[in-house]
Amino acid sequence: MFRLLAFSVILLLVPRQGANSEYVSVEQTSKLHGIDVSHHQKVIEWDTVAAGWPVDFAFVKATEGHDFVDSLFCQNWSELKRIGVRRGAYHFFRAYGCGDEQATHFLSLVEMEAGDLAPVLDIEVLDGIAPEIMVQEAKIWLETVEKQLGVKPIIYSNQHFFERHLAGHFDEYPLWIARYSDEKPMLNSGKQWDIWQFSNEGCVDGICKKVDLNVFPGTPQTLERLCWYPSSTSQDAVSGNVIP
Repeated sequence: MFRLLAFSVILLLVPRQGANSEYVSVEQTSKLHGIDVSHHQKVIEWDTVAAGWPVDFAFVKATEGHDFVDSLFCQNWSELKRIGVRRGAYHFFRAYGCGDEQATHFLSLVEMEAGDLAPVLDIEVLDGIAPEIMVQEAKIWLETVEKQLGVKPIIYSNQHFFERHLAGHFDEYPLWIARYSDEKPMLNSGKQWDIWQFSNEGCVDGICKKVDLNVFPGTPQTLERLCWYPSSTSQDAVSGNVIP
């Protein structure tokens, strides 16, 4: 089960903003719970996870740099589809690598299906590279993936790194922010986050290692705005129409 750090009092009315969304006032009781995992969590018993505390969405690590593939990505990706949990894939960005090569690497592995969460670019290290070069290459990754899939990727970072190196450069992208606290993030730039990673100490039945815990301050319907659909069905999905 999740040990949720007094989770019931975390959120107030939170305005959401992102490239695939509009401002939405969200009631305190309207929130979705999520986790994110990689090979560090070892083999996960997803049926046990699904039978325990409700997991509304999960992100899984797919790739890193220009050649690393997470050894458990394919298994986690297919298992999440099997058990019916909304899934998303993320790429850990290496600042010393070329953005186009890293984007091509990610796209060659991840097969998106309608309703999956938009791809995530995890940016949290400089790797000894000048910040302006890191920003330039990250933009190439984001633009390449967006052009290929027709959806704006989500940016993940911790609050300190985001405010020091990323704020003002990626305002048009949805933001998944890490801040391990009972108090929701308040960014100096005024940028509104879409997903909050509030702990890296979660205990979940079916996962043998500590796991990151996340919250989306909205409903399944508003989460659709952060999801990918083929261009012919995207408008129906966002508007809530049934897709055959």
